[in-house]
Amino acid sequence: MKNCLMIPRVLIPREGFEKWAVIACDQFTSDRDYWKRVERAVGNSPSALNYILPEAFLGENDEERIAAARERMYADLEDGVLEKLNRGFILTERTTPSGTRRGIVACIDLEEYSFERGEKTPIRSSEEVVKERLPARVALRRAVPLEFPHALVFYRDKKNKVGRYLANEDLEELYDFELMEGGGRLKGFYLPDDLSEDVSELMHTRGISFAVADGNHSVAAAKRFWEELKPTLSAEQLDFHPARFMLVELVNLYDESIVFRPIYRIVQNTDAEALMRLLQRELKGKWEGNIVHLAGKGPVPVERCDALIERFVKEHGGTIDYIHGEEELFRLAAEAHTVGVMPRPLEKDDFFDYLDGGVNLPKKCFSIGEAREKRYYFEGREISYD
Repeated sequence: MKNCLMIPRVLIPREGFEKWAVIACDQFTSDRDYWKRVERAVGNSPSALNYILPEAFLGENDEERIAAARERMYADLEDGVLEKLNRGFILTERTTPSGTRRGIVACIDLEEYSFERGEKTPIRSSEEVVKERLPARVALRRAVPLEFPHALVFYRDKKNKVGRYLANEDLEELYDFELMEGGGRLKGFYLPDDLSEDVSELMHTRGISFAVADGNHSVAAAKRFWEELKPTLSAEQLDFHPARFMLVELVNLYDESIVFRPIYRIVQNTDAEALMRLLQRELKGKWEGNIVHLAGKGPVPVERCDALIERFVKEHGGTIDYIHGEEELFRLAAEAHTVGVMPRPLEKDDFFDYLDGGVNLPKKCFSIGEAREKRYYFEGREISYD
């Protein structure tokens, strides 16, 4: 059984945690006001906001934003904004309305990961990766010396072996603070080398050990950059170069706080009546105004629906977006020329089975919790020797 993890030296900010931590860039993609509030809250303070490309603004001045992120990272390193911890994992506790989610911040080995269909690797993507969405992320990773990722990766631990192993350990607390914009509370505890090694062994299983849950495109971009970099490296560098690895938060699929929620589809600026007639003719479900409640479990109904709306938009016009949370879906669906689609959530026990044999779920097939419960950027590491 291959060891797919690496124990990193993690970077965290020395102070100002509340302004440093911001939500994953792929959230609130249709709500620019959210990101403008975050910008106002951060002001001129050091923040992970300065390192990322929020998807709400993707395609607008990307090159300038990437150059600014690079400059800010080097400045923050020079100014001592960041503290490098000793080698070790970090145990996180994220408290939200869904409960307290416990995770382990560690590095996955990108050599053991694939997002390509049919490839059987110990670390798998869970969703179809839209390759057209990778270039901006690869360009950012190519340009900067640090990563502050938002990816969540599942492991299977139905008996909670990791949690029981750590339950009686007296761990050093690194941070404990409230996240902005109703994100809940985040705590972090340092796991020294020996504990990290033991935890790593407990997480590995036969077959697929790890599956990317959130941040599939970010992990795929890291893999793309690593494949791009490999031909320029010596044999020794291939084994140890920091870009071979990616920092993620590992979460037990069976953690009680993990709640699978569907990701809703919203089709805007289209012929809503014609689209609704098509969906009623081709799909099973309930119809509530211009919102479709899909019937059937698993990825197949989602895949069929996506194919229909993508074909319709190509022929008749419109835009498709992916929404986390019923409140935002109903708000947007109330607009004219708009249709919303609500799939059913996945079942936990089926999750790894769906991926067996190198299969991916349809893109945006599931979500972990509501939008504000998504991972916030906080911990980072170096990915360059510069």
